Formats: sequence, structure tokens, C-alpha cells
Amino acid sequence: MPGPLGAQVFERACADCWQAWLQHQTALINHYGLNLRDPQARQFLTQQTEAFLFAPKPEGS
Repeated sequence: MPGPLGAQVFERACADCWQAWLQHQTALINHYGLNLRDPQARQFLTQQTEAFLFAPKPEGS
């Protein structure tokens, strides 16, 4: 993954978290029928990546 988000993923996400994201990403692509050539679809996946890997988790999770 290029750019600042890719650097953040490399530095902060564990291998298991990355694998979980890849599975979730595949589910999102299939569920929404995303075309990855579409800039809006790529933007959506970027937002979902950030939320999945870096959003604050509720206490007790």
C-alpha cells in the first residue's frame, strides 16, 4: 500500500490484523461490487482501512 497510510500500516498494524483486514476488504469488495479502477471505490476502501485498523476500540473489546 503506497503513501502515508501504507507507512502507518507497516509501522503499526500487526501481521494478524493485516490478514484480518484483507479478508474484510474482500468481503466489502464483493458485497458492494466495487470496481477498484473507480477512484470513489478506492477512496471508500482507504477510509475503511483506516477505520478497521486504527479506529479507537471501545473499552472491554
